Amino acid sequence: MKHLSGLDATFLHLETPEMPMHVGSLNVLDLPPGYKGDFYEDAKAFMASRIHLADVFTRKLALMPFDLSNPVWVDEEDMDIDYHVRHITLPKPGTNRQLQQYVARLHSTLLDRSRPLWEFFIIDGLQSGQAALYTKVHHAGIDGQAGVALGKAIFDLDAVGRVVKPPRARARSNNYSLGMAELAGAALRNTAQQYVKLFKMAPAFARAIGGLAKPDEKAAEKSLTTAPKKFKLLAPRTPFNVSITNQRTFAGRTISLAETKHIARHFGVTLNDVVMGTVAGALRKYLKDSNELPEKSMVGAIPVSLREAGDETANNQASMILVSLATDIKDPVARLKQINASSNASKSTMNKFKAVILDDFPMFGAPWLISGVASMFGRSGLVNVIPPVANVAISNVAGAPFPMYFAGALVTCYYPVSIASHGMALNVTVQSYNGRMDYGLIACRRAVPDITEIGDYMLAEHKTLMDLAGPMAAAQPAAAAATAAAAPALEVVARAVRKPNLKIVGKPAGKPVGKSTAKAAAKPIPKPIVKAVTKPAAKSTRKAPVPAKRARAGATASS
Repeated sequence: MKHLSGLDATFLHLETPEMPMHVGSLNVLDLPPGYKGDFYEDAKAFMASRIHLADVFTRKLALMPFDLSNPVWVDEEDMDIDYHVRHITLPKPGTNRQLQQYVARLHSTLLDRSRPLWEFFIIDGLQSGQAALYTKVHHAGIDGQAGVALGKAIFDLDAVGRVVKPPRARARSNNYSLGMAELAGAALRNTAQQYVKLFKMAPAFARAIGGLAKPDEKAAEKSLTTAPKKFKLLAPRTPFNVSITNQRTFAGRTISLAETKHIARHFGVTLNDVVMGTVAGALRKYLKDSNELPEKSMVGAIPVSLREAGDETANNQASMILVSLATDIKDPVARLKQINASSNASKSTMNKFKAVILDDFPMFGAPWLISGVASMFGRSGLVNVIPPVANVAISNVAGAPFPMYFAGALVTCYYPVSIASHGMALNVTVQSYNGRMDYGLIACRRAVPDITEIGDYMLAEHKTLMDLAGPMAAAQPAAAAATAAAAPALEVVARAVRKPNLKIVGKPAGKPVGKSTAKAAAKPIPKPIVKAVTKPAAKSTRKAPVPAKRARAGATASS
């Protein structure tokens, strides 16, 4: 058995029917040219051959007696692949809007805790002739960067794919039937170890606290010109800071990674700052339309990875910082600079504590209490009246800079699908993939019924920043660009060869799912996604008073 860390278990204990705590992604897939097979059956067989490559696929929870301590992970010895890999056919006409509506509906349901905490859905019936893969995995077993590592287990660098060595046969252990005495003893031992770890870190924590009291000379020099002057501890109240239901709405938008980097270079900020600036500008326009824009700046909750380079452990290693989104500033460039200043100040503080932030901490006797408080907090309406700490969650995950394949099909996009929570009904997560910045917007349907408008405003804000940044430099020659794109791919292959459970031993025997062709790799962005940026928006369903200029082009997602 393997104990969940305190941070991993927190995602379990905070979960309620209204607030599922799983994360996922939506990938649209180009099937191999001339493909006539059953892609669902091929994908299911593909997954069955690879689930042993990542622990999250093959382990499930064993609960402690009376929930006195965190559960433990045990091996699943009776895997039902038909349950975990499912098939959905969209009704005609199979538009991109229908696809995203279905993803929102699937994302609203809880995972079965008696099984491994993951589900994959193969979706066909798209009018483009493509297929889609929607995945969801519980956050207790994975964070954003660990999700990228998990992707290496199921994605390939070409359509033929690599041969994966099958798992070794192991004797059944019946770990799921562990006795109460054995589980309770394990809980006590783990709790004792956590207290010892906490005690050992006390001196380092005291040094970190002392470091805050010492002035930073470099920071002091810049304080008059760069430090945000209007950022306070609590955020203003907005329509997003309410208790939520289990209904979800989802939208996906795509922005060029090269253009985003160009904006960052031109204005001397980071890529993350541009992402936050794009979201901030969109939220400012969205709330101003309905006269709900607060005078005080909105605040973003920004996850920060604590993971060391090369660490691909499937657990959570992250913390969070608060950043002013400067939505009280009209000028987009001044807003971007203010976001950069606030972000730098928050990261500077986080760096002083990073070494002593715990991802594992004692919780003996607390799980049942945390679950009860979380449920009461959401259903009592208390969240609707207390001042919020942040208004919206914004996360940016670095993904693969090269094309990938799933079961022989080319992955054309990588939209993240994250978590809406009580008090933050809107979550915007971004994943870079193959030259794209794929934005996934997930929200409570009751709080944000017209999420497509926020997505459209993001595209408009990006265009505004691009116009202000000026034209990009001339593109590199094709050969140089191809070499740059191939370098990271070769490194992934090298890492796969070095890992004992990801050996590349040549081409697979037998008939592959599909053949890789240059034509498949060079396909443009799938039609449904292109249409998402060009077709007029559906009529808004918001009840707040909305000026006539509210409707605009680019609506895409579900409601």
